[in-house]
Amino acid sequence: MSKEPSPPSAPARKPGSQVIVDTLVEQGVEVMFGYLGGVVLPLFDKLYDSPIRFIIPRHEQGGCHMADAYARATGRVGVVVATSGPGATNLTTGLATAMMDSVPLVALTGQVRTELIGNDAFQEADTTGITRPITKHNVIVKDPQELAPTIREAFYIASTGRPGPVLIDIPVDMQIAEVPVTPPGKVSLPGYRIRTHGHARQISAAARAINEAQRPVLYVGGGVITAGAAAELRALAKKANLPVTMTLMGLGAFDQTDPASLDMLGMHGTAYANFAVQECDLLIAVGARFDDRVTGHLKTFAPQARVIHIDIDPASISKNVRVEIPVVGSAKDILAELTDAVEPRERAEWFARIAAWKQRHPLQYDRQGSGIKPQYVIEELWRQTDGQATIVTGVGQHQMWTAQFYRFRRPRQFISSGGLGTMGYGLPAAIGAQVARPGELVVDIDGDSSFNMTMNELCTAVQYELPVKVCLINNGYMGMVRQWQELFYGRRYSCSSLKNPDFAKVAEAYGAVGVTVTDKADVSDAVARMLAETRPCVFDFHVDREENVWPMVPAGRSLHEMDGLDIFEMA
Repeated sequence: MSKEPSPPSAPARKPGSQVIVDTLVEQGVEVMFGYLGGVVLPLFDKLYDSPIRFIIPRHEQGGCHMADAYARATGRVGVVVATSGPGATNLTTGLATAMMDSVPLVALTGQVRTELIGNDAFQEADTTGITRPITKHNVIVKDPQELAPTIREAFYIASTGRPGPVLIDIPVDMQIAEVPVTPPGKVSLPGYRIRTHGHARQISAAARAINEAQRPVLYVGGGVITAGAAAELRALAKKANLPVTMTLMGLGAFDQTDPASLDMLGMHGTAYANFAVQECDLLIAVGARFDDRVTGHLKTFAPQARVIHIDIDPASISKNVRVEIPVVGSAKDILAELTDAVEPRERAEWFARIAAWKQRHPLQYDRQGSGIKPQYVIEELWRQTDGQATIVTGVGQHQMWTAQFYRFRRPRQFISSGGLGTMGYGLPAAIGAQVARPGELVVDIDGDSSFNMTMNELCTAVQYELPVKVCLINNGYMGMVRQWQELFYGRRYSCSSLKNPDFAKVAEAYGAVGVTVTDKADVSDAVARMLAETRPCVFDFHVDREENVWPMVPAGRSLHEMDGLDIFEMA
């Protein structure tokens, strides 16, 4: 008698929370940041046994900044988790920061049970509605079998094209539901197409324009770093003999110790960069978006120049400045093809003119005063680290002085909030960068008002034994706001001076090292001690209270109309 075939066995099943963890591991996630809560407890229960390292911040915003900086430091997707309601809404500043600066990030938020959505349940918020304008993509999962495909799609969307944050809202019942185990599938998004290879005709036109130009300038944004195109950029600049200026987000894409570097352009950029842009006959923009802090008055920006714009985001082309030669695609691929097509040029007259601007208008400050100048602290840090540290900043005057006086040599060496200008970014971002680069030197150059916003994250650094160094530029003001009040509001310092705690004592209370520096003669030794510390530390440098960032292009002015160029010449 023949034996009847046994019925096929049912596929293995796992709870949705385990599927989430398994899919994250499949995507190569090694570190996550976030804060637990009621509706993400099933997920955290499965994370307990996973190989993923988890960093708990002291606030969800701090966790989002940590994941953001981890992504900037590594080029990989950062991951942050938060519970529903206030946990999710606390991510919004971090998500908007990542969105503005094109940072690959995946946020997983918990949500109330699907049958309660819309009923004002405890800790319910319309997370996808709230975050839609500040994410590249967001979605709520209402079918547990869609968990794995949705996570795979999120990582793909976050990391391709122009990167950005993606949020997945996951109701708690989706985490508990049993899901059939299926093999990984290929991500297929027919409506999401990315052009990586530039059009050959456009690349040829760009090469001709570069060959014909007498006064070209390479204008480089953070897109070059994101694309991993720094080597290709440098090859093009060397072969075609092009001077290079960078945006705040582009710092490190080109070695600032190279004679061809014009350093940063824009509102607080160098005079020689701004003059060169205003006088150039060809502006080659790569991975930059012509934002208002760079261009000044749009109608008079680069008035003599033809404009080439290389960018992976077609929506950025001609958005602010009319572009004659657009090239859409990956900066890495396009720059390599462009380098093959351009011809060597001497451009001696143009470089001589730039050299004259550099000699006449260097970045400078009063070095003779008895007080501590913030620029001096940053220069001393640059000298003692040999320009090799990973530098993170908050937002304000200290950020601009860092961009001016710490000369960056490699990509992903400078981590800061650009487009959104997020105060409080510095310390949590430094923690994320330190997690990404264990054993390397990470310094948060911060302002007192910026540091005040998130200094609770010192506890995170101490708990996880992360030797983050905080170099505090303490002037007792919201410095950049005070500078504007001085220049444009008759020195009426309305609400811009806040009473600070003793930051050194606060650091010690958290279990970190705290040191106060008030004497100029002690700066060098203090920097050396800070760099030698093996624990998290805060070195509080009390600097001149009303020092300003110069040069400065006031709002509505043209790039060549800078204030502050003659201050030191007259001294």
